[in-house]
Amino acid sequence: MTKTLYLEDSYMRECDAIVLEVADARSVVLDQTIFYPRGGGQPGDTGKLIVSNSDSNPNREFRVVNVMKKDGKIVHELEAGVQDPGLKTGDRVRLVLDWERRYKFMRMHTAAHVLGSTMYNDMGVLITGNELGEEKTRFDFNTENFDRALFDGIVKKVNGLLAQDVELKTYSLPREEAMKIPGVVKLANALPPSITVLRIVEIPGIDVQADGGTHVKNLKEVGQIELLKLENKGKANRRIYFALRP
Repeated sequence: MTKTLYLEDSYMRECDAIVLEVADARSVVLDQTIFYPRGGGQPGDTGKLIVSNSDSNPNREFRVVNVMKKDGKIVHELEAGVQDPGLKTGDRVRLVLDWERRYKFMRMHTAAHVLGSTMYNDMGVLITGNELGEEKTRFDFNTENFDRALFDGIVKKVNGLLAQDVELKTYSLPREEAMKIPGVVKLANALPPSITVLRIVEIPGIDVQADGGTHVKNLKEVGQIELLKLENKGKANRRIYFALRP
């Protein structure tokens, strides 16, 4: 099992690790990582991997272009064109995160929680699909009421919340206990039955939600939401795009 340092401290930018497995020329499994694996609408992190103790390839650098979960493992995918990086089990490596990219996702993710919570409370809708981006984020949801003025009002309310000095909390709860919290799941079909302990991200007074992604420490880091576009994707199937501005 890979130790998930990105959940313990989302602000870590570098760490040392040991290679546990080289699945093929470009897929590496490590004993610990600061790189978030793609999931829950949040893209996988990118950065670089520096080999620090390989006899054949000392101090060689490789781009990490994607991170994903595969067969229960966190797999770091190296750049295309690397036929044989020369990595082997036991090699020590240094991981360096593309921090500016990750921080954009952290801000977007926290903003998405506040927006999703407000939509849930004011409209009673669950998010049916989402995709966090560096420049904009997409929400899909089902509702009959799709009025621009309504969403402008929700965004205004959300931006008022994002201006507050509120620190986020993270903790774990047994699934049975967590599911007693109203609205703890706001993403439809988000939690497979196999998960028995849930990681909870709480924005005090605003939102409590089961979540396995990375977030900022304080709402004041997020900025303000700008509603970009509303789309009607069919009967009660709606989509919105939003961005963040400082």
